[in-house]
Amino acid sequence: HLLMQGNTGSGVWADAAYRSEEMEAKLRDRKLKSHIHRKGKRGKPLTEQAKGSNRTKSTVRVRVEHIFGAQANDMRGTLVRTIGLVRAKAAIGMKNLAYNMRRLGQLGRISPHPA
Repeated sequence: HLLMQGNTGSGVWADAAYRSEEMEAKLRDRKLKSHIHRKGKRGKPLTEQAKGSNRTKSTVRVRVEHIFGAQANDMRGTLVRTIGLVRAKAAIGMKNLAYNMRRLGQLGRISPHPA
């Protein structure tokens, strides 16, 4: 249900649990590029190329996963309890702003004088 017509992204990033022939066929039909991790099977471990591919995909996914994790764990979860779409958008926007301000502070402590 996330593969909607209005989705402007060209690729789908997901964990290995979502990889199946059926899912790959759906992505091909909708002209979407699959960035879904591969998984090994009993007696048939991943090749070095597949491990490298998963590592490359993980570097992209980790940037998104950490943001959702921080908002879910540190900022009162992902549930938005407002009445109306306008208020919900405002609440989410404020949460994103707070996260960005917190992250800016972290980056300033890590590298106080960037090049």
